[in-house]
Amino acid sequence: MSTNLRFGWTTGACATAATTAAYTALLTGEFPDPVGIVLPKGQEPTFALAREELGTGFAAAHVVKDAGDDPDVTHGALVGATVRPGPPGSGVVFRAGPGVGTVTKPGLPLEVGEPAINPVPRRMMREHVERVAREHGGTGDVVVEISVAGGEELARRTWNPRLGILGGLSILGTTGIVVPYSCSAWIDSIRRGVDVARAAGRTHVAGCTGSTSERVAAELHGLPEDALLDMGDFAGAVLKYLRRHPVPRLTVAGGIGKLSKLADGHLDLHSGRSQVDLGFLASLVGDPALAEAVRGANTALGALRVCQAAGVPLGDLVAARAKAVADGVLRGAPVEVDVVVVDRAGVVVGRA
Repeated sequence: MSTNLRFGWTTGACATAATTAAYTALLTGEFPDPVGIVLPKGQEPTFALAREELGTGFAAAHVVKDAGDDPDVTHGALVGATVRPGPPGSGVVFRAGPGVGTVTKPGLPLEVGEPAINPVPRRMMREHVERVAREHGGTGDVVVEISVAGGEELARRTWNPRLGILGGLSILGTTGIVVPYSCSAWIDSIRRGVDVARAAGRTHVAGCTGSTSERVAAELHGLPEDALLDMGDFAGAVLKYLRRHPVPRLTVAGGIGKLSKLADGHLDLHSGRSQVDLGFLASLVGDPALAEAVRGANTALGALRVCQAAGVPLGDLVAARAKAVADGVLRGAPVEVDVVVVDRAGVVVGRA
């Protein structure tokens, strides 16, 4: 990965900038543009305003989210804040505007019924409201409505619906900065998925590499949607979070290629960050001639077909090794693991 990739800003940082600009305008009649904020680790970015509106009893400001060089679903989205005076002593009250979701399931770090504005962005906005109030003689008692243009449509491309966040996106971010290809939003979704499953009393969850293996795991075990974790390539993220927040049973399901990488000790199964080692697969096969044929296969699926023709259950051997790796990462946490290996058609070709 190039080291010259450009960092970006989280939706939480954008919402904080918009809130700061809107509250400043509410108190002074003028929008600061660009508007500067201070991030949790001390960086001080500035944001140009894309839209601003000052009316009777409200001010609204919008910034365009720049995710840098990260392939972020919200890159280019218009993030807005409308600020109105609140009742004396109320502090900062948050509202979900158009495109921002509402929490409908327990297990998230927010109460059911609250806008899906995560704790760190809330803290950032509160701190900036306090700062603006000090500088311009305000009370700091405000209602802040956060919106994301097109957010309801964008949210369908995230895991929010499965997590019980309905009606739009979540306002995210712990540092305010988007690190390109850190996949932090995906890993955060995995963790929230475990939290929601635990809060719902689920005793069995499944981490699957894709939609085919997810369908198979759900059908095999009769699992409801909130027991299905969007693992993708991040097997390590699932296992490490379950080590700290156990669920009694975990099914790991995936294609032979992805799970052969887990069996070989890789916890990130992305093709750009780990490779299928045909030599490793050959080492699982006892017969020297068959091992040579496995080494000569182009892909893990090709190796599986060679072994199937010879009556050797390579899928089971991969599943057993993948289970051993998973158990090693769990370090004795009270989580029983089973592994299901499928082919591209969704046929189970190995279990452990």
